[in-house]
Amino acid sequence: MIRTRFAPSPTGYLHIGGVRTALYSWLYAKKLGGEFTLRIEDTDLERSTEESVNAILEGMSWLELDYDHGPIYQTHRFERYKEVIDLLFAKGLAYYCYATPDELDQMREAQKAAGDKPRYDGRYRDFTGEAPAGVAPVIRFKNPIDGEVVIDDLVKGRVVIANKEIDDLVIARSDGTPTYNFSVVVDDWDMGMTHVIRGDDHLNNTPRQINLYAAMGAPVPKFAHIPMVLGEDGSRLSKRHGAVSVLQYKEQGFLPEALLNYLVRLGWSHGDQEIFTMDEMVEYFNLESVNGSPSTFDSVKLTWINEQHIKVASAEHLARHLSSFVAQLGCDLSQGPALSSVANLLRDRAKTLVEMANGSIYFYSDFDEFEADAAKKHLRPVAAEALQVVYSQFEALSEWDAESIHNAINTTAEELGVGMGKVGMPLRVAITGGGQSPAIDATAELIGKARCLTRIKMALAYIEKRQENA
Repeated sequence: MIRTRFAPSPTGYLHIGGVRTALYSWLYAKKLGGEFTLRIEDTDLERSTEESVNAILEGMSWLELDYDHGPIYQTHRFERYKEVIDLLFAKGLAYYCYATPDELDQMREAQKAAGDKPRYDGRYRDFTGEAPAGVAPVIRFKNPIDGEVVIDDLVKGRVVIANKEIDDLVIARSDGTPTYNFSVVVDDWDMGMTHVIRGDDHLNNTPRQINLYAAMGAPVPKFAHIPMVLGEDGSRLSKRHGAVSVLQYKEQGFLPEALLNYLVRLGWSHGDQEIFTMDEMVEYFNLESVNGSPSTFDSVKLTWINEQHIKVASAEHLARHLSSFVAQLGCDLSQGPALSSVANLLRDRAKTLVEMANGSIYFYSDFDEFEADAAKKHLRPVAAEALQVVYSQFEALSEWDAESIHNAINTTAEELGVGMGKVGMPLRVAITGGGQSPAIDATAELIGKARCLTRIKMALAYIEKRQENA
């Protein structure tokens, strides 16, 4: 069975580069009927935080990247790592290294001065003397000296590294805690990982890890190293480019499936198709079509994709994600129409859920004043008659629906011998407070009859006061 994993370190927020890695791993497992595991690699005790763990879990939940196993915490597996270190000692493949930080610094400076690549020189590899007093040793792995490591990477292709280029890896720190490169190999072995899909910044770790698999007698998974995401200026993605916590995209009003759609296309393609449902992503995804070159993050393209998803999402789905944004604006959703109906009406006018929420306020909350520019332009004395007639038309309606409202507006325009705009625009400002809204008949239907009549009265009072002050 295919088994993949996403294994973030909780030393910071979950950013979009990590989400793309999680998505590719999730898609590959889903497509092939496999299993996907979430593993929290928290062996860096100084830098790992509970806040970061919670952000990872919340981000995965919002994105609905469900996992078959996990979350599994490396800090809960220290006894297992110790067992494997003991195994390596028994095989003569691990040793204590007593080199102090100062000693290592001097070693590297001397190598640099000689024009050599800085690396641990193996000085304690075959040490049999008495341990230096007062030095807490690290544990190193005896990397093979001869031969080479071959990586048949599913994205990068064939990569060959000579073992003489790899120094002896620290597998446990002086306090006994395991290091990343060691614990990840033990975990992937124990959890039966068949495919390791991760960023290509890990490519230099892979030869070390392959040698560890061999030393443990463990099967080696297949590797797929995904190129990094760059900012629009070609530099490594940073906060100023958009490398913020994935939860900030949630706060900015992006739909989770839109963000995933954007990220799946950031280095992978299926013909010229740009918009994908989650089911289509699962159906079409393959590692063979992952581009070997870095991708460039484009916030404008992300917003466009979000806009397309808003247009086609079900009204209920939009309402589920929209509700918190509307509530944050102080709206009581029980004091107005079904939010799904509002979302359905506003979907063609919003690029984000934040925009949609801002456009929905007048459906749930009354206002004390009109937007200044819209009122100045449309709530003029000349509009009073149209508003008075349409008020009477609305008051007389026994059925309050878009068709009846539309007919009432038409009748008003015909009775006064004016164009629809001479009725519709003052009415729009009167019942929404501003000059922008979807179709006025559908908007009025959702606002409700009582609210519309009250607001028309308010507009008439505004015009009367304006006349008095003229």
